[in-house]
Amino acid sequence: MVVVENPSDSGIILRVKGPLEFKCELDNTDAPHVYKLISRTFEILRSQVKSDSCVLTLCDSPVIIWPNKKFHATPEEVTTNTICEDLQQWIQTDEPESTGKRSAKKKNKKSSAASVVKLQLMTEVTKPGPLSGLVLCRKVQNSHFVSTTLPMDCIVRASSSDTVKDVCDRLMEELTKQLDEMEKVTLQHIKGTTLLTPEPLHFLLPDPKGLVTVVYPAGMPDTQLEAKRQELHRHFELPDDRPYFRRANAYHFPNEPYRDGYLRNPHLVLTHPSLEDGKVYLVQGIYSYHHYMQDRMDDNGWGCAYRSLQTICSWFQQQGYVERCVPSHKEIQQALVDVGDKQTAFVGSRQWIGSIEVQAVLNQLLGVTSKIMFVSQGSELASKGRELANHFLTQGTPIMIGGGVLAHTILGVAWSETTGQIRYLILDPHYTGAEDLQLITDKGWCGWKGPEFWDQTAYYNLCLPQRPKVI
Repeated sequence: MVVVENPSDSGIILRVKGPLEFKCELDNTDAPHVYKLISRTFEILRSQVKSDSCVLTLCDSPVIIWPNKKFHATPEEVTTNTICEDLQQWIQTDEPESTGKRSAKKKNKKSSAASVVKLQLMTEVTKPGPLSGLVLCRKVQNSHFVSTTLPMDCIVRASSSDTVKDVCDRLMEELTKQLDEMEKVTLQHIKGTTLLTPEPLHFLLPDPKGLVTVVYPAGMPDTQLEAKRQELHRHFELPDDRPYFRRANAYHFPNEPYRDGYLRNPHLVLTHPSLEDGKVYLVQGIYSYHHYMQDRMDDNGWGCAYRSLQTICSWFQQQGYVERCVPSHKEIQQALVDVGDKQTAFVGSRQWIGSIEVQAVLNQLLGVTSKIMFVSQGSELASKGRELANHFLTQGTPIMIGGGVLAHTILGVAWSETTGQIRYLILDPHYTGAEDLQLITDKGWCGWKGPEFWDQTAYYNLCLPQRPKVI
């Protein structure tokens, strides 16, 4: 288990990833013998990481480092006194030079990209000197061969003034410690001669704890790891009513794109409104922005509540409360048929749904309960600041609001207890364009709105999902 300070603070995170091949030949399958040979194999891997043949390559750069060979590096400008911040000068970009080719030269300016510097763990297999003669050996015996690939993934935090040598020394220590953790997990979960590959994951805990690395057995579902999570919650003094260490809680590094194409948390680029004695209360955690015309589904004009519901479902999935994927329109409709709210003909139709249906689907598909807030006319929403602020403070889930023929998602409020002033952070599902963050925020598809945003004479129902108390 490794703890690194909060990645949002200034400084650099160096992350080294790479495979180590675990190969073990068992003469027999007696448990003590198997455990002994597995431990011996991990010891060989630890020696490999500490050997001169261990190599770190700086991703997207020509920089190669031999951390254990008296710190040897190429290009020769990288020395023991090079500071970590200067490593970013070597990272290549996709910007073409005048030749039209990607530059492989050192950049004159430091990369603004990022606070995360990626390194690849490799092993040098060629050695200097004359080649040895070929020796053939024939051996006949019954044995059991066990092999797997260990996905090493270590992080360390560095200040801009730390030298590359010092940080590489720390990375080597963390790689060794991670192998220790992997050995414990492997031995704990072995069944006969079947190994569950140990899998390192990084989790971002509330301040001031920062990033924590935990090794889990790959393939073992979260439902079977509750005892481990309880141990982690006690160790880090975390509340026992919300998940922090489920796989869905794993930290997503800023330089890694999401594969599904949905935008995450577009509200984070917005400036908060300024209200006299006002405070801002926001959604807690990560959600995906779901809107019209996504997923090759033309729901323009009728699917806004479906999209708001999908955004809410994505929040529960990405906080680790549920493992199921975000439901499609058809799955939402089928859930309403299953609970008896709609007739069979509803499935595949283009009929609207509202807050009450959203509440029913959340309960049916996710097992999530919700509170419903009724507002007889839009002008009354301005008086609901305290209730909305309390929801985001205690539950932190997105809110679906429906009124007239429109549905929206509320992601937060800015509210002044003394003056009663209020602003609403709105995610608008009626957007039909591409996943363009700047366009979405510049045009107000995700933005702060005043009380006049609501139809002052229409009634509204708000669905306020409640967090399940689980870890």
